[in-house]
Amino acid sequence: MRHGVTVRNDTGVYEGGEISIHYDPMIAKLVTHAPDRLGAIDAQATALDAFVIDGIRHNIPFLSALMQHPRWREGRLSTGFIAEEFPDGFHPLVAKGEIELRLAVAAAHIDHRLNARKRLISGQLREPEQMRFELKRVVAMGKSRIELEIDPKKGGVEIVLGDGRRVTVHSDWKPGDPLWRGTVDGVEIAVQARPILNGYALSHAGVAVDARVYTRREAALAALMIERKGVDGSRFLLCPMPGLVKAIAVKVGQEVKTGEQLCIVEAMKMENVLNAERDATIKAILAKEGDSLAVDAVIMEFA
Repeated sequence: MRHGVTVRNDTGVYEGGEISIHYDPMIAKLVTHAPDRLGAIDAQATALDAFVIDGIRHNIPFLSALMQHPRWREGRLSTGFIAEEFPDGFHPLVAKGEIELRLAVAAAHIDHRLNARKRLISGQLREPEQMRFELKRVVAMGKSRIELEIDPKKGGVEIVLGDGRRVTVHSDWKPGDPLWRGTVDGVEIAVQARPILNGYALSHAGVAVDARVYTRREAALAALMIERKGVDGSRFLLCPMPGLVKAIAVKVGQEVKTGEQLCIVEAMKMENVLNAERDATIKAILAKEGDSLAVDAVIMEFA
């Protein structure tokens, strides 16, 4: 049984100068095979976990989640599958059960390797007895908090969970690697790991989550921090870079369609055409031609 998926760039629009080109490019095609359909799907899921692409947006998270979908695995497909199963668009799966455990273990192992490496930096002023670091950790992933303790072993580590379960972990991951490959209790897995502020963005088996590893004290303090709520970007057109407003192509009250030109911003001697990403009505225009704007400055608001 052969099974294949197409990896695509899902941005769909190139904006530069005075042109907008709509396209749907194929980056790669991934094909796996096995004696039966489920075997080929499982091989595909494993391959997608290890399929690292940086620099552009792509649909690998969606394809990875698809490999876990019951209807997909059962082969109950139709041309309306995506519309029927994802009516509100695709959202990454929520980490739970064994998948959540794997991500927590990978995050803890990465943090342990980084801590060990930091202690090898020359010229540090701390005394040798101060070079040890805390092995009792808390992995924070969204609202989930997983307490564990790392027990270093020859050739790997054992991670002791809050309920006393011991998980054996082996991995050759090195700082800077975008892919964490290893075994968790003998099961080979791959987790994509990209550094973010104070943590790592992890993706595995259709789940994408930001993971941060704290000491117990740090976790207690982090729980007291007020969550920062970002601006609802869907209601505003923001300036993508510092630049000069060259032209405003719409007016207040005007209805615009997806892809329609909204304004032109000149930056680095290039004119960048900003188009509507959805159908909307212009509620307010907060910038005018000739204004110099900073990055993320609000140009207009949509109703």
